[in-house]
Amino acid sequence: MSPPLEVLIVEDEALLAHELGFLVREAGLKDVGHAMNSDEACRLARTLRPSLALVDVHLQDGPTGVEVVREIAGHSGGVALFMTANLRRLPDDFAGACGVIAKPYSEQGVKTALAYLEACLRRGRAPGPPPVGLTLSPVFARRWGVAEALEAS
Repeated sequence: MSPPLEVLIVEDEALLAHELGFLVREAGLKDVGHAMNSDEACRLARTLRPSLALVDVHLQDGPTGVEVVREIAGHSGGVALFMTANLRRLPDDFAGACGVIAKPYSEQGVKTALAYLEACLRRGRAPGPPPVGLTLSPVFARRWGVAEALEAS
């Protein structure tokens, strides 16, 4: 059996970060750390090199989540997923993130999305279209082989 994927949580609301950590563990993944601002998130991403980072757009130091995702995608070797209520702040290229889950989200929606992303990361392709509530970036939809199916729907 493969070791669990390691997940970094980048969220400035402590209660929400704790809840996400619980959902990560419930999904069979490993919660490796939490960051509340961009400097801490980038440092942890470089040090821990998580497989996946769950990143809010608006952190303690402002709307810096986009820069965090660019750092993770460009230098830390991991994949980032936005989890935000601020969809308007996302750039067209998703800053290199694999996608987004819009807040508010449900526990089941997060766990389903995590299982889907785990399958994508382990296989290098999607097991099918993304679950409801998860929007893949165009780049990752192509990379994981679901772009045509998403464009047709």
